Amino acid sequence: MAARGAGPAAEDAAVPADAAAPPLRRAIRSFVLRQGRATEAQKRAFVDHWPRFGVDPPPTGATQAPRDLDALFGRNAPRVLEIGFGNGEQLLHAASLEPGRDHLGIEVHGPGVGRLLNGLAAGAHDHVRVWQHDAVEVLRDEIADGALAEARIYFPDPWHKKKHHKRRLVNPDFVALLCDKLAPGGLLHLATDWEPYAEHMWDVLDAEPRLANLAGPRGAVPRPDWRRQTHFETRGQRLGHGVWDLLYRRR
Repeated sequence: MAARGAGPAAEDAAVPADAAAPPLRRAIRSFVLRQGRATEAQKRAFVDHWPRFGVDPPPTGATQAPRDLDALFGRNAPRVLEIGFGNGEQLLHAASLEPGRDHLGIEVHGPGVGRLLNGLAAGAHDHVRVWQHDAVEVLRDEIADGALAEARIYFPDPWHKKKHHKRRLVNPDFVALLCDKLAPGGLLHLATDWEPYAEHMWDVLDAEPRLANLAGPRGAVPRPDWRRQTHFETRGQRLGHGVWDLLYRRR
């Protein structure tokens, strides 16, 4: 999810909240946990800042209403969700650029979450909340239908090998779930530096009747101001890859 790879107790700070839990009606995940080594500062971030910015998902198997986002943020404002925020650089950029909107982030990788928590605290970004959990489960269980003004998925893992295409985050079921959560008129913004994945995204998104491509069928837009150039993008450009920004409006 930077979806490549989409509050823990202090002792388990670098371990995803769902790492040991049995799957919830989802056999194939779009990510593989390769946590890497968290720095001491990233580990400490969970102790110091998770209570302020982190959101704990409901216990496995629990039934409850979607999260009350007005209560979570203490205000009513447009909500923007970034799925798979990686190391959090884009989410921090969006929080600084758009203080009038509430920002939600989902990421499974502990070191990236820890880095973001430290950045949020340094910037006093109290209009940001974070889940360290599976994106499908958060959307399904925590976000009410029509609650989002925008959803963003930047540089998700393309799962290059054909046998792994079933793991791609952008698939018809997931896009239908996103459409449920977007308000009419809301935006879905995706970016990729892998042309075959861009083609796959167009196949899926243009076939969803609730979405309209703002650049026309199989069209892309220039990078909007609200998306910073990421290290994935920079690396891809060095390798000679193009970058495709796909922007859709929820009908």
